[in-house]
Amino acid sequence: MTAATEPQELLLKLLDPANRANPYPVYRQILDGGPMHVPESTLYVLSSFADCDEVLRHPDSCSDRLKSTAAQRAIEAGEQPRPFGTPGFLFLDPPDHTRLRRLVSKAFSPRVVKSLEPDITSLVDDLLDKAAQTSEFDAIEQLAHPLPVAVICRLLGVPIEDEAQFGAASTILAQGLDPFVTFTGETQGFEERMKAGMWLRGYLRELLERRRAEPRDDLMSGLIAVEESGDQLTEEEIVATCNLLLIAGHETTVNLIANGILAMLRHREHWTALSADPGLAPNIIEETLRYDPPVQLASRVAGADMEIGGIRIPKGDIMMVLLAAAHRDPAVTERPDEFDPTRSPIRHLAFGHGPHFCLGAPLARMEAAVALSAVTKRFPDAQLASEPTYKPHVTLRGMARLDVAV
Repeated sequence: MTAATEPQELLLKLLDPANRANPYPVYRQILDGGPMHVPESTLYVLSSFADCDEVLRHPDSCSDRLKSTAAQRAIEAGEQPRPFGTPGFLFLDPPDHTRLRRLVSKAFSPRVVKSLEPDITSLVDDLLDKAAQTSEFDAIEQLAHPLPVAVICRLLGVPIEDEAQFGAASTILAQGLDPFVTFTGETQGFEERMKAGMWLRGYLRELLERRRAEPRDDLMSGLIAVEESGDQLTEEEIVATCNLLLIAGHETTVNLIANGILAMLRHREHWTALSADPGLAPNIIEETLRYDPPVQLASRVAGADMEIGGIRIPKGDIMMVLLAAAHRDPAVTERPDEFDPTRSPIRHLAFGHGPHFCLGAPLARMEAAVALSAVTKRFPDAQLASEPTYKPHVTLRGMARLDVAV
């Protein structure tokens, strides 16, 4: 295990904006050094594929942050543990997680996801029509960002005129997933996230009342119907679920589409191949999820004394799993730093494992397949116009701008 003085330095490197464009050398340093322990933060950082996989699958791994020693200390000090109210089911454990996920799954069925494909195709075509009017376009602003927020708003039943506000709130709230507090104790941007979070939840409550009065064929109406059939889905749980689906379904899919575009533009043979054969999209997507994952890290709480990779982790300690490091573990993947969609198998943990496996994975894959196939076909000779710029996010690392010459 790495010495206690070195982890802080390496973890601060991950938080450093200077490393946002290419954090992978830092991840490799952490991976090569093995598991790290930061006693003052009751934190263990795990980076190998085997260790991260084991944490995500382990029955004693908890997602409820209130079970951590750090959270309990904060509560004892008088801090508000859940300033936004009821959390989404992603941050709960059984039996609450099991009940909520089961209820949401009824309204988020494969049939509902499949029914969105024509809308997704139409949205992509419209966005690319506008992009084609110039010799250069920003793939973030003009494709990767507007598409997922439009899709999730249609799924939830959010009016089209409110999509821009939804997208802005989602971007702000995504930074709340970054481990600044865990690594450094800092709470930067907290007030801005509080404002965005309160606005979003207030908006969703108002929309909920409108859907009660006038149900439609959308997810929120479906969740209301589930509640009213006696399954005890409360108003706060519906709001928290819709809030979660917006944030989790937006920023992650933006990053998946954009990262796929960038990887192919830097490896032109795959752009050319996909432009000629849309059947290659699934492998492009899976390799993008491995090579440049939209979610770079995740955390769990030890619900009991645990042993991961031969290391004893006390109950209540936080386990940070560095997915981006695990995906480039040479013990699992040959030539891990190369983007190669032809490799087999492509192993990654981008959607998690176990009971918290991403509910929206089929939708994200569909959106990315439609978008990447269409953009390569429409612009077969596209080139990277300039090096991209990145948002400040660490966990949901993604680009702020990606200029493409067409």
